[in-house]
Amino acid sequence: MKTLYFSAGNTLYEIQGEKESWTMTERSTPNVLLCIAADPDNPGRLYGGTFDDGLFISNDSGETWKQAGAGIAHDRLMSIAVSPTEMKNGYHIVWAGTEPSGLFRSEDGGETWTECPALLDLPSKATWSFPPRPETHHVRWIEPDAHDENRIFAGIELGGVMRSEDKGMSWEDRKPGSQHDCHTLKMHPKVSGRIYEAAGGGYAESTDAGSTWQTFNEGLEPYNYLVGIAVDSRNEDIIVASAAKSPRTAYKPSDAETILVRRENGGKWESVSEGLPDPEDSAVFSLAAHPDEPGVFHAVNNTGFYISEDSGQTWHRVPVEWPEHLKDKKIHWMTLV
Repeated sequence: MKTLYFSAGNTLYEIQGEKESWTMTERSTPNVLLCIAADPDNPGRLYGGTFDDGLFISNDSGETWKQAGAGIAHDRLMSIAVSPTEMKNGYHIVWAGTEPSGLFRSEDGGETWTECPALLDLPSKATWSFPPRPETHHVRWIEPDAHDENRIFAGIELGGVMRSEDKGMSWEDRKPGSQHDCHTLKMHPKVSGRIYEAAGGGYAESTDAGSTWQTFNEGLEPYNYLVGIAVDSRNEDIIVASAAKSPRTAYKPSDAETILVRRENGGKWESVSEGLPDPEDSAVFSLAAHPDEPGVFHAVNNTGFYISEDSGQTWHRVPVEWPEHLKDKKIHWMTLV
């Protein structure tokens, strides 16, 4: 049985099931969770980051929460990641990204944290700036390498994709061909070196673990503002992304106009619509692909929960009871375990 978590408002939603049998449960959270991550080897172990109240931890799938331990220097948590490869003390290594930009690592399930200060020594830092709050910037996404426990990527909004080859002790600056307004990074679970970036300027990818990058935007126009991204676990060349024309039409349901786009075997991007809601009033989707289910994609936004079983070509809405109030809410994050 699969479990999917997402947050909206002061609520965590847990969807469990398979095929056409799914149930959804609502649980209160200490504050709005902007980011969520789950420990794959500790069922029910969740990490949730808030905008001003720091990081919280749950051991019972969100029934109860406690404040994380000391060591994170800022209270605005913008990204959380659990390493798929590195474990210590019975927990997967946890990474936390903040605003202003900072990256922190925990080896004991969030009880203590150490900072990775070298991230802020990169030459490009002087240019980092988040447009809605131009005086600051943040770590929007953290992607530990699925094939090398020493390598990790940090996506700065707005700054670019930074790479570390030594668990965050030192960093390499953004590379030509990558996108600077980074929103989401994904590794392929079965193909070493392949990394995908969804960004405000479109799509970029690397096939050599971030050493070189290329941007591929053919077919996106005018929906070249990408937010979420997922990759078929069976085929590293089938990619699905959530797209809008601009940030103004991406997040707030009442102003939204978003679509899903798909790219296969290096071709141009194409929009997909069968089984999906009308773009108007449909906020940008959070996306996930399960590594053990080839061809299956999951998508959640304010209109519902959707699944594709043919590598993103067609979709259907899963018949879970969808609360009316969610239609006006921004979905902040989704994680699938």
